Amino acid sequence: MTVFPDDPKTLVSTDWLAAHLKDPDLRVLDASWHMPDAGRDAQADYAAGHIPGARFFDIDEISDLRSDLPHMAPPVEKFISRMRAMGVGDGHQVVVYDTAGLFSAARVWWLFRLMGKTDVAVLDGGLPKWRAEGREIEDMPPMVRDRHITVSRQAGLVKDVTQVAHASKLGQAEIIDARSAPRFKGEVAEPRPGLRSGHIPGSKNVPFGEVLNADGTMKDVAGLRATFAAAGVDLGKPAITTCGSGITAAVLALALERIGHRNWALYDGSWAEWGMYDDLKVAKG
Repeated sequence: MTVFPDDPKTLVSTDWLAAHLKDPDLRVLDASWHMPDAGRDAQADYAAGHIPGARFFDIDEISDLRSDLPHMAPPVEKFISRMRAMGVGDGHQVVVYDTAGLFSAARVWWLFRLMGKTDVAVLDGGLPKWRAEGREIEDMPPMVRDRHITVSRQAGLVKDVTQVAHASKLGQAEIIDARSAPRFKGEVAEPRPGLRSGHIPGSKNVPFGEVLNADGTMKDVAGLRATFAAAGVDLGKPAITTCGSGITAAVLALALERIGHRNWALYDGSWAEWGMYDDLKVAKG
């Protein structure tokens, strides 16, 4: 297996993080999040043990609470206030991890990208790999001082339902769905009540786990390209990633960025929105 070179703008290894953990301008974020039916409390997990110096990034709270949809991207002002309070700001290298390996951390990587911050990477393999290697864990929250942060929202990195419906109709972009095959095909009920089953017409299915190795790290460039090709994704087209609620869609966005596909965006409403409206067409199978 070819090992990816560390890239502080996309993905870094546990070795890289261990070597830079004491850097004064490094900020580590625990962005763990669990499905509503998982019965787990990510914040309690963080309090019980986290990578030294890590702050907890609450995906559900640092969101647009005016929306009926789950954890939509927050307004710029809210993002700024939350990051300042967490001591995350200009000149910082941010590394995001989660307790699953590579699941929700990419969502926060995308959020920083959306806000115009590019010095942010996901920890490859996340906390499970860090723990498996016997690395240091602490249960004390870090000392935090406010830090100024400048934000420049990159509107091209997010799509709304109208834009996705247009893309679905015209076929000018590849819509790539990160949900499991049974959910994509409409063979099982959605975990969120009241949603129809199926997928956006014309979309392709790349379950997010297929871009990962068995140990929860991300596949190399050749492996990622082969995975997208096997799903019939034309990498020559712009890409829109989607999933259940905009979490694992970001894993596919990170994978696209890793292989040099720069023309991608994330459908923030994802199936939580599309599956709710009867006037939007649904495909099955």
